[in-house]
Formats: sequence, C-alpha cells, structure tokens
Amino acid sequence: MSVLTPHIDAFRAAPRLNLLRPLEFLAAGIILFLLSQGLLGPLLAADGDPESSALLRTMWLPVYGLTLLWLAVTPGRTLDVIWRTPLILALSLLCFVSFLWSVDSGITQRRGFALIMTTLFGILLASRFSWRELIPLIAVVFVVIGVLSAAISLGYPTMGVHHDIHVGAWRGIFWEKNTLGAMMAFGTAAAIAASVCQPHRRFIWWGMAGFMAAMVLMSTSKTALLALLLALSGSAAIHLVRRGFGFAALILLGGGLLAFIAGLVLSIAPVAVLEALGRDATLTGRTDIWVVLAEQVQTRPWTGFGYSAFWQGDYGPAFWVRQRTQWDVPTAHNGWLELALSVGVPGVALMVLSLGSSLFRALGRLFRGPEAYWALIFLVLLALISVSESNLAQRNSIIWVLFVATAARLALPARYDRTSER
Repeated sequence: MSVLTPHIDAFRAAPRLNLLRPLEFLAAGIILFLLSQGLLGPLLAADGDPESSALLRTMWLPVYGLTLLWLAVTPGRTLDVIWRTPLILALSLLCFVSFLWSVDSGITQRRGFALIMTTLFGILLASRFSWRELIPLIAVVFVVIGVLSAAISLGYPTMGVHHDIHVGAWRGIFWEKNTLGAMMAFGTAAAIAASVCQPHRRFIWWGMAGFMAAMVLMSTSKTALLALLLALSGSAAIHLVRRGFGFAALILLGGGLLAFIAGLVLSIAPVAVLEALGRDATLTGRTDIWVVLAEQVQTRPWTGFGYSAFWQGDYGPAFWVRQRTQWDVPTAHNGWLELALSVGVPGVALMVLSLGSSLFRALGRLFRGPEAYWALIFLVLLALISVSESNLAQRNSIIWVLFVATAARLALPARYDRTSER
C-alpha cells in the first residue's frame, strides 16, 4: 500500500479533465449555426420560407428541450440573468400573448412560443459564457458560415450564386445575397473582437476578418458593405480612443462632425447620395411598401395584428398591401415596421428601450475590456440593418439570439466574467 500511496496522491492532485465544458461550446456552436438558417434552409425549404419544411419546423423541438435542461443546470444564475433583462423578456412575452387579439391566433401562439425559446437560448449564452469565451465562439460560427458559403459558391454555383436577379452575386448557403452579406459583416466584427480576446491568436483572427470582409464584397450587398465599413472604422476608433485622452477627444469630435455632415448631406440631397451608393431613391421599392404599411399600423397602433400574423393568408391584412404595391410582398423589409405590425407601439417602445439601454452600457465599456469591440459594433450594425431588413424579435434567428446574449451580458456585473470561466 505504501508503494502505491505516492501514485494515488499524484492522481488525486492532477487537474480534472472537464469534458462537459468542450461539449457546451460544441452544442452552443451547432445551435448558433442552425439559427443562422443557412444550408438546411435552402436545401429543405422553398421560396425562402422555413415554415414550408416540416423537418425544419420539428427540428427545433429538441433544441428547445436542450435549452430548458441546460438552463435548469444553474437555476440561480439563469434567474439572475432574466431579472437583469426585463425589457427583452417583456417584449418576448408580449409577442406570445398577442395571440389573444391576433388575426391568426394559432400562428401567433406557435411562433410566439418559438420566440420565447429563442430568447431563452440567448439568456443561456449570457449566463454560461464569459465575454472572452462568448466572442470567439460567435466568431468561429461566422467563420464556418463563411467557409461553407465560399465552398458552395465556388463548387456548386447553381445554389450559391444568383442567376436570375443580381446575376453573379454570391448568396452562399442562404436564400439571397443580402443575408450572406449581413452575416459576413457581423462575422468581421466578431473576428476583430476575438483578436482582442485572444491576442496570442490575433493574426489568425485578422486573417479570418479579412476573409469575411471579402465575402461581403462577393455578395455585392450595398447595406452589408456599409455595415462592414462601419465595423472596420468603429473597431479602429475604439482602438485609438484607448490610446489616450487626446485620441479619444479627436475620434469623438471627428465622429460627431462626420455624422453631422452625413446627416446634412442626406437631408439636402438624399437621392444623389443613394444613387452614389448604387441604390435608387426608393431603396429598391422599400419606401413604397413602408408608406402602405405605415397606414396599416395606424389602424391598430396599440395592439398590432398579432406576432408574425400580418403576412399570413391570401386575404388577410397583407392582401391590401400587395394589391396597392402590385407585388407579393413577403415582409416589411424594416425591423421596426415589422414589430409595429406584430405588437404595435408598445412592442416598438420596448425594443427602443432595450437597444438604447444596451448601447448606453456598451459605451460604458469603451475604455475597458474586449467586449466593446463586439457589443458596441454589433448593436450599431443591428440598428443599421434593421432599417432595411426585418431582423428584430425574429424567432429561431441567430441575430436575435446574439442581441439577447449581448444585451444580457452587458447587464451583468463584472464578477460574472470571472465565474463563467470554469
């Protein structure tokens, strides 16, 4: 026994091999990829509608079950995160209970439940991972999306490249080019932020950021290109601000001056600016849709038509929109209008407060921590893209999950960054 004692003591003193932690990262990464709606969507669903595939609808049930089980592992921390994100939770619950006045209560009830589960997964990410874990995880997911999109576009252009409209534009593993462009713009911001979280791998992350920036160019999406430029310039500005007070004053003053000049030019000659960006004055017909939808919002300003119910049915409220625009409009192409159509002014107010408070907290991290490189840039890009895409409070959506996770993580005290890294 005395011969074995030193070996037993050495075995007990050895660091424990925690297999659960890598499995957590793997599971979270797989679910985030599924939430991007990439690859499986175009392969299994038609016309850009995931609801048209029974498999895509049912595959979320085990994901929801895993999310609930995962949250139950640390109930105290889960409740703490939920307590600190009341506005987001209130918005998700409002979308669900809108089935009480929805024009299609069944659709609203089912999709409202999906939104709640999507929100809970974002809360899960915030409660289980620190900033230095979460940001590289997000970046890896976007890199995988970019690599798969490049492979599909080059190897199977029938699927990965537009041939009818926007000929030659890459859409990768998505239905259309704007989605790929937006994903790669977010991915570029995530990769730059990951290089700050992991400075020993910064050259790898910079290479990944360059790759995803190139993917934005291949998508030919003008909105995504603007988002990319904002991500790059914003990251550079944060870096310079942290160099000292002089740089901070210069950047803030210069940024404010540029914003004022841009606003002045847009107010004086908006058509010329849009044409210079390669867009027509109606934003490819979007403004015509928005005028009609604004009138629809006024008919139910305080309740909306029920979450995700406005566009359902051939003879529902969307019928008149399609009649007037002479186009089979699928969405509002504007996150704020889409939210107003779903749950009215209260829903829009909750979203404004959620986004505004998160931006305020992100600005508070401007001089410390790696999270500003992700949180501040991501929130600004989200606000920008929401002007032309229906990306707010979307069920089973990676963008909504990332917003919830980012907002919840910003609301948590600094001690969570230490206790998450177990």
